[in-house]
Amino acid sequence: MSRTPRGESTAVLAVDTGGTFTDLLLYRDGVLQALKVPSSPSDPSRAILEGVARLLGAGSGSVEPDDRAERSHESGPTALPWSAPEVPYVLLHGSTVATNALLERKGARVVLVTNRGFEDVLEIGRQNRPQLYALVGHRAPPLVRREDRLGIHGRLGPDGAEVASLSPEELAELVERVREADSLAVCLLHSYADPAHEEVVADVLASLDLPLSVSSRLLPEYREYERTSTTVVNAYVAPVMSRYLARLAAESGAERVAVMGSGGGMLAVGRAIREPVHTVLSGPAGGVVGALHWARRVGVEGIVTFDMGGTSTDVSLCPGQLLHTREFEIDGQPVAVPVIDIHTVGAGGGSLATVDAGGALKVGPESAGADPGPIAYGLGGSQVTVTDAHVWLGRIPAEGFLGGSGSLYREPIEEPLRGLAARLSRTPEAAAEGVLAVADTAMERALRVISVERGFDPRDFALVAFGGAGALHAAELAGRLGVAEALIPPDPGLLSAFGILTAAPTREASRTLLVEAGADGALGAVEEALDQLSGQALNALVEEDHVDPEDANVDRWVDARYRGQSFELRVPAREWVEAFHRSHEARYGYARRDAAVEAVTVRATARAPGLAVDEPPLPEAEAPVATAPGTTVHQGEWVECPRIWRRDLRPGHEVEGAALVLDYSATTWLPPGWRLTVHPSGVLRLRAV
Repeated sequence: MSRTPRGESTAVLAVDTGGTFTDLLLYRDGVLQALKVPSSPSDPSRAILEGVARLLGAGSGSVEPDDRAERSHESGPTALPWSAPEVPYVLLHGSTVATNALLERKGARVVLVTNRGFEDVLEIGRQNRPQLYALVGHRAPPLVRREDRLGIHGRLGPDGAEVASLSPEELAELVERVREADSLAVCLLHSYADPAHEEVVADVLASLDLPLSVSSRLLPEYREYERTSTTVVNAYVAPVMSRYLARLAAESGAERVAVMGSGGGMLAVGRAIREPVHTVLSGPAGGVVGALHWARRVGVEGIVTFDMGGTSTDVSLCPGQLLHTREFEIDGQPVAVPVIDIHTVGAGGGSLATVDAGGALKVGPESAGADPGPIAYGLGGSQVTVTDAHVWLGRIPAEGFLGGSGSLYREPIEEPLRGLAARLSRTPEAAAEGVLAVADTAMERALRVISVERGFDPRDFALVAFGGAGALHAAELAGRLGVAEALIPPDPGLLSAFGILTAAPTREASRTLLVEAGADGALGAVEEALDQLSGQALNALVEEDHVDPEDANVDRWVDARYRGQSFELRVPAREWVEAFHRSHEARYGYARRDAAVEAVTVRATARAPGLAVDEPPLPEAEAPVATAPGTTVHQGEWVECPRIWRRDLRPGHEVEGAALVLDYSATTWLPPGWRLTVHPSGVLRLRAV
């Protein structure tokens, strides 16, 4: 195992909590060990502790692997007869706790302190219409009730100058006014220019010992609505994340716990507790990082990532690097911290197939989840899912589930599938293929959103498919998009955990400037601000992650726009004006080189090396690959479909479709007219013949 700034521990465990399975990847003594356990939605830590027990040999009384149905109905803190493993290890975690708290509206009661007259910023929002063609649209209610939004006297101008001072009398009464809160948010006008007023309010509220989210500490950037919303989201999920991470750190027995951030880097657990808003895309971000790693191993730079799990599909475009965005919403709540540009649709292996009032087949967004799961799991599911369609068609052999260690059941699918087929006036096989086609259409639409609609030609990219179900749909989607090839990384069902394992610790600092490039001293002001932010980000990384500053590097960015525009593009700070013109032309098809360019916000991202996981190349094939007979349905016909275990594939092997490649974490479907080859790294390359 390579020594890295993460310390000298001989074991590192990466965990990605998904809607259906919790994926664990252990790296110890240069060897990777994988495990999938059913997720426990009511208490995600239960599945994690089960995985720790099975991988690291926790003491007697650890969770038995077959208690899935019983545990899925329990709630509250873990109550396992648990003893922590004696093996020292580091726990790296991709968490869905903050995401679920937002989606399920199960966060804290937040009191927001803002300027008098601006209590309704959260409710007014922007002019955007969530349902463009609805006669009567609706928006999700704000996370803070009207009576919990407190306006106080005092105001700063956009340059940070004091327009009206804070009222000492109001500040003296503020503690009593917020006592009913579980969490506090402070967002005052123009605190990005000067945080003085917010810091005074924060000092007053600190005596309450409640989670406190202060906008100038969290997001010192302009746009009042987005900054307020981001601060409130952070406050809303802070108590639940604090309890969860503190309990997990204590019960797991790990020497250190870190959390995957939405921007693609690891966060020290202390920062994740203070700023949990950075974890709302925690798991999906790990998948994009892992996909880019394996694509580079193959020598491919431009990729489109396709992560199909149990409840949803996440897609992202990486033209040789991670792309970030600040135009992100979750359940209608803007979150303006930088996140990897990921688009999500409600189509996964557990997505339910239904027939709508017009007689059309619909797949998702409702999901069977982990409990009861698809019918084929045998845990009480009664509605046909995408996974059930694959099992019925023979594309997930019942005996090949989880590398042969798990069981699937085909017989219980028949009756619900025949009922669905009858409503569609189709055969069960045609209905099952229809379910897959509808799911493919939804996922193709998502892939076009992050490629074609953003000025990129999919034919210039490779599709990297992963997640438990991604490799089953990779070839069809690659064909629809016209991409050069589809890549299936090793252990595709655990790729998000692999990305978490190898992600770099990061820290970002930002500040709004609002200066025009042609103004006197503007370029110097940008450089000075970038120098200050670079030092701030690097110092935070050294202090929180114990990184050697010699091992870290800092990337510098400018969010720029043409004067008069409403939104910005993020470009590298080096020659940022020209870089902005090029980026604008690539994104929108034109550039205005005679127009004034403004630097709106400047950023610095400090990054240290992640864990180096270097697996040796596979040996060349010495004999034809072993196959087992099988059949599947393709375009309404039963066809021969040999089955191959992925562990038997070597560089030099070529497989012609139709064929199935079975693996522990996922099954790869190779349709007729497609060819599979094996890269020395172990990546499977799928291309149309």
